[in-house]
Amino acid sequence: MIETDATAAFDAAERAMWAGRTEAYAGSFGRLCAYPVPALLDAARVGAGTRVLDVGTGTGTAALAAGERGALVRAVDADAGMVAEARRRGVAAEVAALPELPFPDGEFDAVVGNFVLNHVGRPRTALAELRRVLRPGGRIALTLWGARRGAGQELLGQACAAGGAVPPSYLPRLDPDEDFTRTPQGLAELLTQAGFGGAEAAELAWEHRAGVEEWWGGAAGGVATVGLVVTSQDAETVARIRREYERLSAGYADGEGQLALPHVSLLASAMA
Repeated sequence: MIETDATAAFDAAERAMWAGRTEAYAGSFGRLCAYPVPALLDAARVGAGTRVLDVGTGTGTAALAAGERGALVRAVDADAGMVAEARRRGVAAEVAALPELPFPDGEFDAVVGNFVLNHVGRPRTALAELRRVLRPGGRIALTLWGARRGAGQELLGQACAAGGAVPPSYLPRLDPDEDFTRTPQGLAELLTQAGFGGAEAAELAWEHRAGVEEWWGGAAGGVATVGLVVTSQDAETVARIRREYERLSAGYADGEGQLALPHVSLLASAMA
């Protein structure tokens, strides 16, 4: 498949967005993204002796959890800083970016990707590559932020809007021809289109607990799209965003010094 200019721009923006953000991610949104990992591994049927690839491993959370089950784990991430942190934690990780993986056909019994498919410019091509490295009958399981969002997912974006933030022009924007419907049905159909069988998908909903400073820290550290928005503003606008964040976050206080932030994601699985 020929890569379009829009796809190349999306992938380049994603790489730039995560470069140098390992510490900020680990101290904020990393704990949020860890929540679905047990369900993700269950969906991929990861157990003792399972040969697993954790793609987009980040700081290695899913890979470590798979190892604790006795699985034989390899991991990749597009960002060298994330790979270095995963290795520091004991993960056999290396730098590689979808849709090109440095593994032979049928190398793995299971592939897991925790919030990675939303960061690739060619999701269908990426899924075809993940199917290639799975043995026949192997399992894939993926999480993804979907179209339906919990109220807690909107907090930082609402603070940006209320503070008068203007999104920068370099935010990652997926080519519309590469996009898909971000619902359970849409994600299951995407897996089917990529050649997987028995695709299933559902929503996961939970309340993420985080401190006020912790939750702000991800955005202030430039993590993810909201982080790009915050860090691209002038100092006065950032101060307004922070004030609006403090005002709005009071509505999520759990009475014990934490924020209770409702989140919703998608979890899908299928067979190669």
